[in-house]
Amino acid sequence: MGARGRRSADELAVRGAVALVERPDPPLDLTPQQAEEWQKITSALPAEWFSPENHALLAQYCRHTVDARRIAQLIDQECARGDMEIATYTELLKAQRVETVALKTLAASMRLAQQARYRDRGADAAKRGTSRTVSRPWDG
Repeated sequence: MGARGRRSADELAVRGAVALVERPDPPLDLTPQQAEEWQKITSALPAEWFSPENHALLAQYCRHTVDARRIAQLIDQECARGDMEIATYTELLKAQRVETVALKTLAASMRLAQQARYRDRGADAAKRGTSRTVSRPWDG
């Protein structure tokens, strides 16, 4: 049978060593733009989110992100031209689709996509527009 009453500060204190988890640095083979993407992603998630075995996937995700932006810029340039080449435009759209599929696949495998983070119950509540949180008095 346990002790009655409130626990003391000593009982509540964490015992043992606390492990410090540092965010991974971008690989040296990434370009500055790709390394910037790496920093954005690793800063947005908990430090322990990316284990070393996932660093290659994250590097590829950063490469595809930068490539997708470049293709989008080329599409914009092609659309801005007065004599747009339909064949060039079509090829750029195909390249954009390939990058999108690669990004989607990598994001899902690393649980970066919103869909990968939802639980069934939470996703269902979000879809209905309801949540299971307590309403705040100041919201009325």
